[in-house]
Order: sequence, then C-alpha cells, then structure tokens
Amino acid sequence: MSLNIIEADLENSGHAEHILFLTNTYAMDIMGGGKPLKDSVQQNLVEGMKKMPTAVVFIAYEDDKPVGIANCFYGYSTFYAKKLINIHDLGVVPEARGKGVGAALIQAVSEKAKATDCCKVTLEVLENNPARRLYERQGFEYGDPHYFFMSKYLEK
Repeated sequence: MSLNIIEADLENSGHAEHILFLTNTYAMDIMGGGKPLKDSVQQNLVEGMKKMPTAVVFIAYEDDKPVGIANCFYGYSTFYAKKLINIHDLGVVPEARGKGVGAALIQAVSEKAKATDCCKVTLEVLENNPARRLYERQGFEYGDPHYFFMSKYLEK
C-alpha cells in the first residue's frame, strides 16, 4: 500500500470531488449518522468551506484512490490564548480501515497544528465508536471530569 496524505486545495476540482465523496461516505457510516448528506449539503459543502477561512482538510490516498479524510477547523483556546485545530470529521472508507489511514491523518493534522503554533488538537467521538482506541493511541485524553459535546440544532 502506498499511502499519501495531502492538504486539500478547496479550489482544486479533483480535491473538491474527493472531499464530497469521502465526507458523504463517512456520513453514511453508522458513526457518521448512517445516512447520506442531504442534496443541498452535497451541492454547497465545498463552496461553504471555501467561505470559512478556518477550514483545513486533509485527504488520504492509497495508490491514488481517496480513502480517508480529516475535515478540520481552527478555533481558539481562551485558556491558552492560542489557536487550536478541531478535527470535525475523521472518516476512512471501510475497505481501508485497519491499515493506518486514520493514524496518518491524525499525524498530518498534528503536524499542521505544530507548524501553525496551535496549543492542541481536539475532536469529539461517540462513546460507542471503536475509533476511540485509535484516538487514545494517538494521545487524545478524556477531560477530568469527562466532557459532553452538546448541540442545539437550529435547522433539521
């Protein structure tokens, strides 16, 4: 397997196509909600991300085939007075799981965080997500006490 991680260029139509494919594949997985992205989301996803100066996306390629994605956004830590990177989505296509794709994506995000003087990398994970073991091996920790990620949806 030849694995290559790139930082996506949102203006590149090939990258945009892969971002949509991989994000939709992740959405259809039970850990991503189990349903495809709505048509309106698919039509507007990449254009919307282009409007977010905090967006940074990494795509994993196995022998030139897109197999994984990390959709990330910069945020700010008031407790450290520094930027942070939040991994909003981390998805690996089913046939590439267990091959180190997720770990390589996390490594790429971590390197970008260091290079851009971030204080940390954050993510949210469902309690029953088997990827929790990957995140723990990559150095992610639970807060003490444990934190809950809550959402208030303004549109359904």
